[in-house]
Amino acid sequence: MTTTAPRLGNALARLLILAAALLGTLLAGAAPASAHAALTGSDPKDGAVVATAPKEVNLTFSEQVAMSPDSIRVLDPAGRRADTGEMRDLCSGSVVRYGVELRAGLPDGTYTVAWQTVSADSHPIAGAFTFSIGAPSSTSVALPDQAPGGGLVGTFYGIARYLSYAGFAVLVGGGAFVLACWPRGASVRPVQQTVVRGWLTLTVATLAMLLLRNPYTGSGELSDAFDLAGLKTVLETKTGAALTSRLLLLGAAALFVAVLFGAYARRTDPKEKKDLAFGLGLGGTVVAAGIAGTWALAEHASTGLQPGVAMPVDILHLLAVAAWLGGLTVLLVALYRAPSVERSAVERFSKVAFGSVAVLAATGLYQSWRQVGSWSALTGTRYGQLLLVKIGLMAVLIGIAWVSRRWTQRLADPATREADADETDEVPEETDESAGGEPEVSEAEAAEPAEPAEPAEAIDPQRAAQLARQRAAVATARRKRERDADPERGGLRRSVLTEAAVAVVLLAVTTVLTSTEPGRTEEEAGRATSASGPAAVPDRPVDIRLPFDTGGVDGKGVVRLSLDPGRTGANALHIFVERPNGKPLDVPEIKVALTLEAKDVGPLPVAPDRIQTGHWSASGVQIPMPGDWKIQVTVRTSEIDQTTIDKNVKIG
Repeated sequence: MTTTAPRLGNALARLLILAAALLGTLLAGAAPASAHAALTGSDPKDGAVVATAPKEVNLTFSEQVAMSPDSIRVLDPAGRRADTGEMRDLCSGSVVRYGVELRAGLPDGTYTVAWQTVSADSHPIAGAFTFSIGAPSSTSVALPDQAPGGGLVGTFYGIARYLSYAGFAVLVGGGAFVLACWPRGASVRPVQQTVVRGWLTLTVATLAMLLLRNPYTGSGELSDAFDLAGLKTVLETKTGAALTSRLLLLGAAALFVAVLFGAYARRTDPKEKKDLAFGLGLGGTVVAAGIAGTWALAEHASTGLQPGVAMPVDILHLLAVAAWLGGLTVLLVALYRAPSVERSAVERFSKVAFGSVAVLAATGLYQSWRQVGSWSALTGTRYGQLLLVKIGLMAVLIGIAWVSRRWTQRLADPATREADADETDEVPEETDESAGGEPEVSEAEAAEPAEPAEPAEAIDPQRAAQLARQRAAVATARRKRERDADPERGGLRRSVLTEAAVAVVLLAVTTVLTSTEPGRTEEEAGRATSASGPAAVPDRPVDIRLPFDTGGVDGKGVVRLSLDPGRTGANALHIFVERPNGKPLDVPEIKVALTLEAKDVGPLPVAPDRIQTGHWSASGVQIPMPGDWKIQVTVRTSEIDQTTIDKNVKIG
């Protein structure tokens, strides 16, 4: 008898809503992807002041990157291109360095270097810094506020990444569950629909990622998703090749699904069914490993430490996740939708899940060592912190799985109940809401034949509707009795449902983790920057007090000046103008100039902005080199009254 699916119930709805809310929080709170590669050095350095114009600007990265002619742009103070656009590959051995030549005859001033590229593990990275020729100057260069991989395109790309992982798990894990645990499930329509939807989800998500790849790594404009020239460029990259290969493998996966739910489901001869199952298992494993390899070949496993070992380990990790979480999804469907799954199938899946957890533990331990590398990175980097969250969720998931295993041991075989239900179908006093909330149905009415004896055209329409309602009530009563006859089965449904809800959040954390810079790389990049950059100079903020007297009315007071962090590079300047009694003094104008007389640098003018009465501020004040700097402050208290005061301070 054909039955309709019952509602999953309020508990299922609440848990799925909670899981979706947690997933949304994770994806919404995730920062734009910071990738495996990081800028570790440049020549000229950030904030440097050079006497003559250099011939080129070069950048050094921690890992290999994919460069294009526009990956490095040098802009003059007016925002015009100061480079020739000719990219130079300066890599040597393990050193990853690229440069761009500058035009001849560049005038003095502050130049901006803006760079954007794609890391070897597929994630976009970008940044900018300034250097000055002769002396710093004002600049009109305006850089985009949006980080690479951010905005609406980044959100859509992140959702597609999550759906691709989820679709892969359901497709591979669902197929494995049917072949290894529940062969009868190949002919169960809800199971077929679940696995096919997994295939569709993975296919659509892969197509979306392929179209969004160009704007994701470039302009960030959603309209560029349909730029054919950009799509052609994407297809020539490692990530584009991986996504294309995944689509081709999904064609083979479609054939696997068609045979599994077609020829295999219809086989009745045990030997033929066993032989076909062996072929499907072998071919399905090859296809599943190939699809998993498209992630391993294009993301974190393909670069960094021991890629030859990391990629096979990553494939095993993904297959183990799919076998566990995808099988769990199909088991949940089987438990909630008729016909009920047998105890033997649940026990077999329990063994598969245990093996998957063992593989996950071994491969996860290796991946953690490879990507984190130290205890400090485990707690002090975003990657390490996300990894701790993932480990915690895994522990919760294993605990719930243990509860499910206990319910499985107490599970009764439903075969006897189903046979009894076919003999004596009784209708409850109140029908399930899925039956439409119709009136009560007596045993006599329920026992009426499924089809009327008289011809269809002779049946009164009202009587036909009544018979249809009765048959629906009988079907609903049977399903409800089957579900409620075994309390252990209800307990198993609830524990598996909770396990699935936690798995949704775990998959979201994993998706964010794969787009986050590994802790080992972040620490190494930080050490390299500290060894060569401005941060290597330990110092403290500059705080000085300068009394002044302009000679006019209300012309006396004190200037408190703070330069933070008080070292080479960019600094934040705060000026507080006070009366002799300590109260704020509102003055029309404040000017600041910095001079390093020993090196003939300066005066470098700074024009702070008025924040409020007595408070002026300027951000990004560049100190090009360490030394004994003279800070001059000009205070104007009226149209004709002003004075300049100065003080020497040691910076850097």
